[in-house]
Amino acid sequence: MAGNNNLLYNTIFARSFSKTEQRRLGFGALIASLLFIFTLYTVFKPYLSSLPIEELQLSVDAGLRMLRITEPKKPQALRSSNIATSGVSKKLSIPTNQNIFSSEDHKLSACNDTCMLKNHLDSFYCTTNTTISKEQVISERDKVEILMKPFCNKQGKTEFWELTGDLRIHGKSATVLVAITFAFSGISTWQIRPYARKDEFTAMKRVREWTVKLEQNARFSGCVRNHSVPAILFSLGGFSMNNFHDFTDIVIPLYTTARRFNGEVQFLVTNKNPWWINKFKEIVKKLSNYQVINIDQEDKTLCFRRVIVGLNRHPEYHRELTINPSSSEYSMSDFRKFLRDAYSLRNAAVSMRRRPRILILSRSRSRAFLNAREIARAARLIGFEVLVAEANTGVASFVQTVNSCDVMLGVHGAGLTNMVFLPENAIVIQILPIGGFEWLAKMDFGDLSKEMNLRYLEYKIEPEESTLVRQYGRDHENVRDPVAVKKRGWATFKSVYLVQQNVSLDINRFKLVLVKALELLQKQSV
Repeated sequence: MAGNNNLLYNTIFARSFSKTEQRRLGFGALIASLLFIFTLYTVFKPYLSSLPIEELQLSVDAGLRMLRITEPKKPQALRSSNIATSGVSKKLSIPTNQNIFSSEDHKLSACNDTCMLKNHLDSFYCTTNTTISKEQVISERDKVEILMKPFCNKQGKTEFWELTGDLRIHGKSATVLVAITFAFSGISTWQIRPYARKDEFTAMKRVREWTVKLEQNARFSGCVRNHSVPAILFSLGGFSMNNFHDFTDIVIPLYTTARRFNGEVQFLVTNKNPWWINKFKEIVKKLSNYQVINIDQEDKTLCFRRVIVGLNRHPEYHRELTINPSSSEYSMSDFRKFLRDAYSLRNAAVSMRRRPRILILSRSRSRAFLNAREIARAARLIGFEVLVAEANTGVASFVQTVNSCDVMLGVHGAGLTNMVFLPENAIVIQILPIGGFEWLAKMDFGDLSKEMNLRYLEYKIEPEESTLVRQYGRDHENVRDPVAVKKRGWATFKSVYLVQQNVSLDINRFKLVLVKALELLQKQSV
């Protein structure tokens, strides 16, 4: 019977269409079938995947941001009301939505430091994505407490915290209060001294200790002043009376921490130091549009939504007068340009002139040039215009002098820090007194001159060029064996080689260095 039906169908089909038309219809039917199958595959493909993506939003308490979690979906894995499970933990990748630094490449290894303790996601955050296990996520009354390490950045010589949320600062009690509205378990109080040299016990003794505290239903009085801009809290204690440390511990770290705010940031100073503020007022005004608040005596509660406690500096112990490119979007070249703008310095780079200008840094106390006049005379005979000045005048006027020179000459000490104001391609000449200063001279100024696009020369004096020979004699241990003196402790070393010593250069020997400097400048002009 089936055969008869097929025969009847073929007979009717043959009568209605020619063989050519039949072939065309066959091809059309085949193409239509393929299109139909492709359409079905396209429509139902998302439902056929073995690893669908489910996005969950865990609601956080009032005033806190939403936490978005993305995880491959497993049967019944996330449908239970109890997220914590036993056995092998499943990883949830929780990217933080804000960065301490604007560049995504600025990721601090300090986020993995053991100093980080249990805290709330909204109050503290880190620069890197944090991976946590399910056991660390607690779902209870739409509250999330997460064991992560996001807010205390410890690296080398510095420690700085960046906080966000309902933040209340009380100066007299030295407390930064993070107000929360829910019960919190775990450690909730931490101490910090906001000065970028935490490895120096002597310096840190001069820095006021502050407490960062999480507190439910904050007991401080209501906000007297609500600030719409972020705040940076830092100390002017430590070694701030020394020009070298002014830059390494405060000025450069303050620049790298505050520059990204383009002036819209409030400075809160602990360890009040009006002398320092006046000395660097041009820099302070360039970094912040607001008057500095001396926070220690503030008995009223100041409120912010974002606060940085401490300053970011280069983490390596042997890197002083520089910026760490891995944790800052700025470089020393950027910093030097910033200084030129802040002080309206005219010379970005050395320019060829008939008589290049050399600045001889004089010192009135220790490590002074006893024959500065002879040095100046020799420099003039070689072809330099000579200036002799001491870096104890007002900063604004002295940096103009430095910026006008092509060469700066000085004995190892804080005065050489003024190299940051020299024009590019200028030359720094460092005089090394006896005492084994080679490593210190290289670390503090020699190596870093390249990062400032400066040329560097040094001159190591002979014992006869030091006043220590006259004081102790050529064969005394203080002259012939500085290593042995160093073993007696820093106080002894400092007293002998940094405090008691002055220098009188051998002009005939030193002329060779001056001639080398002039040759470098002349080659630059070619």
